[in-house]
Amino acid sequence: MKFSTKEDVEAPIEAVFDMLCDFESFERSAMRRGAEVQRVDTMSKPGVGMTWNAVFPLRGKRRELTIEMVTFDRPNEMVIDSMSQGLAGQMSFELMPLSRNTTRVLVALEIKPLNLSARLWVQSLKLAKATLSKKYKERVAEYARSMEERHARCVKV
Repeated sequence: MKFSTKEDVEAPIEAVFDMLCDFESFERSAMRRGAEVQRVDTMSKPGVGMTWNAVFPLRGKRRELTIEMVTFDRPNEMVIDSMSQGLAGQMSFELMPLSRNTTRVLVALEIKPLNLSARLWVQSLKLAKATLSKKYKERVAEYARSMEERHARCVKV
């Protein structure tokens, strides 16, 4: 099952990519939502091989997730793979400069079931695909607006 959308962000491509690389803020955000997140690699700079382990409750069960950066092409693309019991996922971010101060961000999420119970769960998601796609696009648009606001604050300083 795949979700994808694109947003135009009023900020230069380097600034947008740097904001997408603020992994510590993503970790804190996940922790505020009840997840336990631990970075397990020893890399000092962002790049291929960055890895996290996460544990979170979902539908009454404790879920474990391993997340790994598999593509890191500054400032054009970032791809993150995730693996949990029964599900494999991939999230990709592609950036394209539209002008000096505008960047198009394509965000795609694909999830693949690896066993029967996951296949049934993904099938149930397909029944609500229109609603889930709408929410996905709204969340990405909301995050794009927050990046614009953060960039505007940095430029004023």
